[in-house]
Amino acid sequence: MGKSGSGLSEAGLRRVRDVLTRHVDSGKIPGVVALVGRGDETHVEAIGTMRHGGGAPMRRDTIFRMASTSKPVAIAAAMVLLDECRLRLDDVVEPWLPELADRQVLKRIDSALDDTVPARRPIIVRVLLTSTFGLGMDVTSLGTPIMGAIIEQGLTPDLPEPMPEPDEWMRRLGTLPLMHQPGERWQYHISNDLLGVLVARVTGRPFETFLRERVFEPLGMKDTGFHVPADKIDRLPTLYAPDPRTGEFNVWDEAKGGRWSEPPAFPGGGGGLVSNVDDFHAYFRMLLHGGTHGSERILSRPAVQLMTTNRLTPEQQAARHAMAVNNVHLSFGQGQHGGWGFGMAVRTYRGDYAPLGQFGWDGGAGTSTYADPANRLTGILLTQVGMTVPNAAQLIHDFWTTLYQAIDD
Repeated sequence: MGKSGSGLSEAGLRRVRDVLTRHVDSGKIPGVVALVGRGDETHVEAIGTMRHGGGAPMRRDTIFRMASTSKPVAIAAAMVLLDECRLRLDDVVEPWLPELADRQVLKRIDSALDDTVPARRPIIVRVLLTSTFGLGMDVTSLGTPIMGAIIEQGLTPDLPEPMPEPDEWMRRLGTLPLMHQPGERWQYHISNDLLGVLVARVTGRPFETFLRERVFEPLGMKDTGFHVPADKIDRLPTLYAPDPRTGEFNVWDEAKGGRWSEPPAFPGGGGGLVSNVDDFHAYFRMLLHGGTHGSERILSRPAVQLMTTNRLTPEQQAARHAMAVNNVHLSFGQGQHGGWGFGMAVRTYRGDYAPLGQFGWDGGAGTSTYADPANRLTGILLTQVGMTVPNAAQLIHDFWTTLYQAIDD
């Protein structure tokens, strides 16, 4: 069996392409761009089209809405501030985020918003980084007063409308009680958006500007940001949210005139980035190299180690696992990794073909980005089909299943 210089078999890489092609040929995935990186070698497949039913072909430089795969990248801004001692893990965030002072906590998850007790401790940087500050998206609690308030206040992306500018977002956040005591329970998403506000207030600079200057530009991530400029908009495909009952391809976002065609009021580190396979490969390869890119250091090695190892207690990890397992009807099996570092999942048990220690995350717009230190491997898979139906999640699963079979050394 032939091998590439990276220890990936040629037959295995053909199998990866064949599986990606099969998903596109099914008519359920209009197009996909996938990257496999190992050592100094990179393999890219661009298959299908930018729109359902035809149109321009997918290209290596196609720009995608990264959705929640933004989290592992946007977290780097906070890590830069930790490295520079402008933030400390156990700093109370109140001096920069006074809206989070004197928190009240719900007595029960389904309590009325005024049925609360005082928080037992202040919110610190560490609990924002681990997504345990006490408030987040919890699909197992849909229908409770607090989840209704989070949605009604516009604290999550496009539910029901785009998020307000950061100061107004913080004001609204500050009117709500916490769902759990700070530091006790892992919860999804809101921490990642909150960290962007913290970075901006600590630095006195827009979150995107700081990310660009300290992370994106040094890594050569020229197509990564919170919107797509007009001269690149033809590289952004239509985003679809298929109807869960009929499978009909409903347009969720067009490129021209869509949500990412202008700078957003709120640059969301939890899910607002656009990017492409090479930009994200540069970032994850930097993490595999202990924080360096060529001769330049982006993050310290200890910072990368903190980000990419499990930071949850057994109790927190059990709650996160239960949320993933009980959410299979919505996540279609994604998210079952066990652990969580800073801004990303960390595999703490082997439930599929990926080994322990693999880190990264998936996105609801049909994106998947992981690195594997044991195998010196990165994988980036990007589509334009949201996970309202299982098709993108099944594609992601098959991509990783075939990719790990291609390792032959």
